[in-house]
Amino acid sequence: MTLLTQAAEDARAALPRSLPFALYIAFLAILPWLRAALPAGWDGRWLYGVQIGAVLLALLAFAPRFGELRPVVLSGRAMATAILVGAGVFVGWIHLDAAWATFGRAGSGFDPRTPAGDIDWPLAMLRLFGAAAVVPVMEELFWRSFILRWIDEAAFLRLAPAAISLRALVISAALFGIEHTLWCAGIMAGLTYGALYRQSGTLWSPILAHATTNLLLGIWVLATGRWWFW
Repeated sequence: MTLLTQAAEDARAALPRSLPFALYIAFLAILPWLRAALPAGWDGRWLYGVQIGAVLLALLAFAPRFGELRPVVLSGRAMATAILVGAGVFVGWIHLDAAWATFGRAGSGFDPRTPAGDIDWPLAMLRLFGAAAVVPVMEELFWRSFILRWIDEAAFLRLAPAAISLRALVISAALFGIEHTLWCAGIMAGLTYGALYRQSGTLWSPILAHATTNLLLGIWVLATGRWWFW
């Protein structure tokens, strides 16, 4: 195989793991303009459904190319470990919100309350579904399956999770942290999910851990009203 052919193969492997993430980030960037373009009286918060729907459709379209997600098998012990790890990340996340550990609270987060102050439960459940069921798959495919291995090896699909270097783990976790307002919590989560991926050898372990973190965080946000965590 020539270098050009190998580069093309690497690009074809990177695209399905990158595009859903790129769609998610692009939507965040244009969200203010989309909200401004809505007719008067339309609730811009429901645009989250469009965002998460676009990501989900992209994941489903590329599903046959995610070989690391087949088969969907985790032992009972692996599932318990992932859930415990995810719960630990949740506890760390809500305690790493000091001013020095954040990029600042640019807004109030995702607040699903009605003008009367009651929670709009369909809107809240949409947010919870996106955070706990779609985002973990999208982010783990991009950050752990692709970026974490690509730092060590351009032909990243050839690199077994167990062979991932500490250097790649640290760099990818730092980049993952920068993606989040709570950058310190993001770095902690990136290190933890990456280490779990390297130890378990399957992407389903960090996906389950990530989903557990986001589910617990969503329930906690709804219970406490600390919308800035969303």
